[in-house]
Amino acid sequence: MESLHYLLMKTHTVLQRKITSRASEMGLTPGQPKILDYLLRYGESDQKTIASYCEIEQATVGSILLRMEKAELITRGRHEGNRRSLFVSLTPKGTVAARELMNIFRDAEEEAVSDLTSGELAAFKSTLNKICSSVQRHP
Repeated sequence: MESLHYLLMKTHTVLQRKITSRASEMGLTPGQPKILDYLLRYGESDQKTIASYCEIEQATVGSILLRMEKAELITRGRHEGNRRSLFVSLTPKGTVAARELMNIFRDAEEEAVSDLTSGELAAFKSTLNKICSSVQRHP
C-alpha cells in the first residue's frame, strides 16, 4: 500500500485538477476559488486572515486579490479607525461566482466519495481532522 503522504498528495492533486478545470471555465485563476469560498463562508475579512485560512503566502494573496478586484469579484477598503488593514468583501458578482463554486466543490466531493458509505465518510473526515490537527501541532 502507498504511503499516507503519497495518497493524500495524489487525492488532493486529482481533486484540485477537477475543481481548477471547472473554475477556469468561469474565468477564475488558481487561488481565487478558495478565497471566494472563504469570503462566502465567513464574510468580510482582512488579507492576513484570508492568507492564513487558505494556506497561501500573504504576498501571493495580495496579487490574487488584485486580480479579483480588477475582475470585480471583491472590493478592498479600510475601516475607520484601522488604517493598517485592508478588509476584503465579495461584490454581488463575486457572491454569484462563489455560489457557483459551491456546486463545483459539492460535485467534485460527491464524486470523490461515491464509493464510501455514510459511516465510512464520517469516520474518514474524523480521521482527517485528527491528522490535520496533529500536523498543525507539530510543524
